Amino acid sequence: MLENLFELSSKSKDIAILIDPDKVTNTGLESLIKGINSANVKFIFVGGSLVHGAEVDEIIKIIKKHTDTPVILFPGSGLQVSAKADAILFLSLLSGRNPEFLIGHQVMSAPYIKKQGLESIATGYILVDSGKETTASYISNTKPVPADKPQIGAATALAGEMLGFKLIYLDAGSGATRPISSEFITAVRKEIELPMIVGGGIRTKQNIESAFAAGANLVVIGTAIEDDPEFLNTIKHINN
Repeated sequence: MLENLFELSSKSKDIAILIDPDKVTNTGLESLIKGINSANVKFIFVGGSLVHGAEVDEIIKIIKKHTDTPVILFPGSGLQVSAKADAILFLSLLSGRNPEFLIGHQVMSAPYIKKQGLESIATGYILVDSGKETTASYISNTKPVPADKPQIGAATALAGEMLGFKLIYLDAGSGATRPISSEFITAVRKEIELPMIVGGGIRTKQNIESAFAAGANLVVIGTAIEDDPEFLNTIKHINN
């Protein structure tokens, strides 16, 4: 079971690279995967807010041709499901009040996920304000948790744990102007025992190390690699 790789003791400190099919070409993807293979990366996440299943299928097919790193779907909607992936983060947007992203898309995609035998990992997804409206908040038509209200984030994550989710994902969103603060991450970590994923706005070695120190178990990097693939060389030297 892939979820076991997240070490449910909440002691793991791993890195995942997020690949958005809307932002890569086939040629660029092959080069990116070579860099990922030489870096200290545990997982490859695939997903975005606008892509569809056919695009995701093709991207995963190329990725798997060039790496053995587990590929996990990070879907922006119920349309982004591919049987070619190793697993799917079965997300429920706990920070919003839009029923479509809380349960609607999940109802639509659940039968297909089961039919394909795709491992699903129940994930409580929490958007955190990053200083500007992100694609995720716009598409989901929801407000993120205010960055200066860590107690709201902590209570939301705790509710997710009590509801039976296996992971909590704190996300500032793609293209975030700033990462989630250490204070926010620490507040959530103090309330929950679940493994915690943190992403959005992470662009430096210090950002990664700060997230780990605050309690993140998996740090997700996307835009930083899109802007500068050489950042993978930095990841190699992070002691996690």
